[in-house]
Amino acid sequence: MNDELIALLEYWEKEKGISKETMMDAIKQGLLSAAKRSVGPARELRVEIEPRTGNIKAIANLKVVERVQSKHDEISLTHARTFKPDAQLDEYVDVEVTPHNFGRIAAQTAKQAMMQKIRQVEKEMIYDEFKDRVGEIVSGTVRRFERSDVIVDLGKFEGIIPNRERVPTEEYQPGDRLRAYVVAVENTERGPEIILSRSHPNFVKRLFELEVTEIADKTVDIKGIAREAGYRTKLAVYSNDEKVDPVGACVGMRGVRVKNIVRELNGEKVDIIRWSSDIRQYVIEALQPAKVQRLELDEKNKSVKIMVDERNLSLAIGKRGQNVRLTSKLTGWKTDIEKDQVIAEGFEEKLAHVIQHMSKVLELSQEETTALVRGGMSSVDLILSGEVSDLAEIEGVSPKLAETIYRKAQSIHDDTPSTDPVHEAAKK
Repeated sequence: MNDELIALLEYWEKEKGISKETMMDAIKQGLLSAAKRSVGPARELRVEIEPRTGNIKAIANLKVVERVQSKHDEISLTHARTFKPDAQLDEYVDVEVTPHNFGRIAAQTAKQAMMQKIRQVEKEMIYDEFKDRVGEIVSGTVRRFERSDVIVDLGKFEGIIPNRERVPTEEYQPGDRLRAYVVAVENTERGPEIILSRSHPNFVKRLFELEVTEIADKTVDIKGIAREAGYRTKLAVYSNDEKVDPVGACVGMRGVRVKNIVRELNGEKVDIIRWSSDIRQYVIEALQPAKVQRLELDEKNKSVKIMVDERNLSLAIGKRGQNVRLTSKLTGWKTDIEKDQVIAEGFEEKLAHVIQHMSKVLELSQEETTALVRGGMSSVDLILSGEVSDLAEIEGVSPKLAETIYRKAQSIHDDTPSTDPVHEAAKK
């Protein structure tokens, strides 16, 4: 048992970084409880362990008397002198009281005490090491799953990615290497827990701080970040040096910096925009790549109404409304997107003028001309740039009508200089 005890102490000291002395103290406390159960309530009972050999002794401090009345507290003079030859009456001597069968009990008790102490020390070490690492990125290996939570091996310790901190588009397998953001170190009933996240917006922020030297040295500041984990992130940056382009610094040469971050995020789209103190300009930048026609601010309610043309409407709103939602999160202003009716009405007015002009030139009905123009054939030149078969593919234009239109267009082209009704209508 003694050799086994020394081997265990050395193993745990090397594996967990817990000193032999700390483990010895824990074992002594466990052995003392076991000794009291075996020996009884001996006076000042203590347990000693020889550090080199691991030998265990139970020792009591007994009073030397002429006649023993309490065997747990006293020892006769004759018996005392077998331990200490010069012992005198009323003196206190240390007496070994180790039970004969104490070895087996001691071995089991020592192991229990060691494991209990290891768990306690590990908890203390987890808290001491990670309490100041909240907000950092750590690397680890996926070990196992507990329900929908992911347990990550961080070396000496384990972290947990709760379901709420997972990225919905990511799947993990045991053995996968990953990086995560330390959200918190929480004290629970089971002890300290290292809470990790892959979905937190600050995970992306920290990745940029690690990847972009201009952010690390404070030349470029991250002014805002909005994220829908797994899908899209918007990052607003500002340069403290007018010679440094903040967007270009984050993108990197040939996009290498942002590509590294996108790779870490498993393909999540990252929009890097230029921050502005002017909310109008900030919103316009945040809505990129959509082009804004007009915007109206309501400073009292911190809301902004954006008007875009029909072509930019879906782009401004984004897939499942992501672009406009992230713009609201990033700027802190409620953002509404609307189609610019003035532009839409102007386009329809021009289109009606083109249809009227083409109907007159080609001698077609209003219905036939509308089908032709909405099919993209808004001028004689456009009609002649293709074949009759191209016209016949337009909905509402039969093969026979297509031949008639093509012949008339050729006749007009031969008799007059080519004009583009769309351009003419736009001028008017």
